[in-house]
Amino acid sequence: MIHKKSLGYYLEDLWSKGFKLSDEDVHFIYFGKYSINTPDWKVMIALKATLQFQQTFDPGFFIGILEHISHPEILTAKEAWLLLEEKGLSKEAAET
Repeated sequence: MIHKKSLGYYLEDLWSKGFKLSDEDVHFIYFGKYSINTPDWKVMIALKATLQFQQTFDPGFFIGILEHISHPEILTAKEAWLLLEEKGLSKEAAET
């Protein structure tokens, strides 16, 4: 489950699967995490959504997603994806 991985491990996993993020991208991801004060699992969802919907790392899109799901009342990955679906971003549509 996504909650069990650290952000660093998740980034390494992406790298091994062919998603080659630049050092600048990785620094920006951590900047977003710390500036919004969000746990790793929410950052990973925002990154996954960004890559699925944009097909590349888009810093503005990533921050927008991260801000939407960073609210403390979002407690699970399912709740985060439901919130994104309410905003018009369907996880299933991105996977097809």
